[in-house]
Amino acid sequence: MSQTNHEHGHDAHGASHGTLKDYVIGFVLSVILTVIPFWVVMAGTFESRATTVAVVLIFAVAQVLVHMVYFLHMSPKSDGGWNFMAMIFTIITLVIAVVGSIWVMRNLESHMMPHAMPGEQPFVPPSARDVSRE
Repeated sequence: MSQTNHEHGHDAHGASHGTLKDYVIGFVLSVILTVIPFWVVMAGTFESRATTVAVVLIFAVAQVLVHMVYFLHMSPKSDGGWNFMAMIFTIITLVIAVVGSIWVMRNLESHMMPHAMPGEQPFVPPSARDVSRE
């Protein structure tokens, strides 16, 4: 039997690996993208809760992108673009699942939860009425 010399080292697969500089940049960006939303929430920077949530979500998306680029080394160039295509497919599938779930839950809430009409008393479950009399 002939033995062939197969190289199975870490760099043999042709994937790009980051340098120490890339990891440090990724780490510093991750810390910054964590501290700023923390400060926004703890300091009560915005009076509107919706604005605060929007800012935190924007920083969360930026943090995900930083992790994908600096730590997972995902780019359109890696593995001939297949990693990037898989990531795009995953994002689309995730968005469809999340938006669809929220849509269905909101639709169910609006059609199944009892709402008071103008001039009517709001619906109170019987168990809540019993507790309020005591």
